[in-house]
Amino acid sequence: MTDFPEDHLHESAISPADNSSSAAPAPENSAQKNPLAGGFPAVEAPYAEPEPIALTPAASYMESPAPSAEPTLFQSFVQPPVRPPIRIPHFGHLCLLLMLGGIGFACTAAVLFFAMHFHLFGWELTTKSATDIHLVLASEALLYLITFAFSLVVFPLFWDESFFTGIQWRGAAALKRFWPLAATALGCFALAALDEVLMPGPSNAPIEKMMRSSEAAWLMFGFGVTIAPFFEEMFFRGFLLPSLCTAWDWAAERIAHKPAPPLGANTHPQWSFSAMVAASVLTSIPFALIHVEQQGHSLGPFILLIVVSLVLCTVRLKTRSLASSTLVHACYNFFIFSAAMIGTGGFRHFDKM
Repeated sequence: MTDFPEDHLHESAISPADNSSSAAPAPENSAQKNPLAGGFPAVEAPYAEPEPIALTPAASYMESPAPSAEPTLFQSFVQPPVRPPIRIPHFGHLCLLLMLGGIGFACTAAVLFFAMHFHLFGWELTTKSATDIHLVLASEALLYLITFAFSLVVFPLFWDESFFTGIQWRGAAALKRFWPLAATALGCFALAALDEVLMPGPSNAPIEKMMRSSEAAWLMFGFGVTIAPFFEEMFFRGFLLPSLCTAWDWAAERIAHKPAPPLGANTHPQWSFSAMVAASVLTSIPFALIHVEQQGHSLGPFILLIVVSLVLCTVRLKTRSLASSTLVHACYNFFIFSAAMIGTGGFRHFDKM
């Protein structure tokens, strides 16, 4: 050892860790844990950045992370069968309407019995009241309205749509064709005039007996152009005609193994031509029968009513609008009653009828 200052500096620069004989080994990483304790931290080798490893497409595919979405717990591998939409109205709906009509008839009978029992409106439980025009029209209007009220509530539960949509009312389509429909009604009135000349009915028909007073005639006029056409069309062209068309095509599909006709507007079926012709004839016969008593069971008016009904069925099927056939029916009745009004001088001279 020399006394040069360099020697002291050399000794102080030596780390205690280098003198294994004079100092105890320091605990591992002690200087790193507590740098204020004696000694200098060990010098570590510099960190070398690893070279990037090029991945082949197969390797990159293997290294890609798995999808995080969990598989569904229940999974159906079989699609449910597609069910064709139900054709409405069908015979089941027609039977339901008849049931509602039976309920309406019972309610009407109860109301009329109550009115006649307490002599309301001058009605009594006599045979004379049975021919009173006020009682007759009131009973028909009450029956129609009660049945209609039940129909508005019940049928939408089965159809999943409103009542007027189910019967294809389509009032806008009727208003759009107002003048052609009115001309159709005028043509039916011309047929009625021709039928009166070729095959006249009895001179003393029951409907003429009911119109022997001015008040009764005006009541018949108002009832015949408003309530009667609406409810008659609702039953015959709104329920009976579509039910017969659907039944005819259904039978043809089962016999000939043909597919069902395609659906049209509002998911309603497009019936075949043969179904529409047969259903129109079958609808017109009962329509004429319910009016034949008013005409004295005469053949001429009966044939006329069948022809008029066929025209109404054609309008209903052509326009696919029940409002259109109702408009033609109301206009036809308007022309009939207007002719009677003009012929009697405002329903004052019934001897001219």
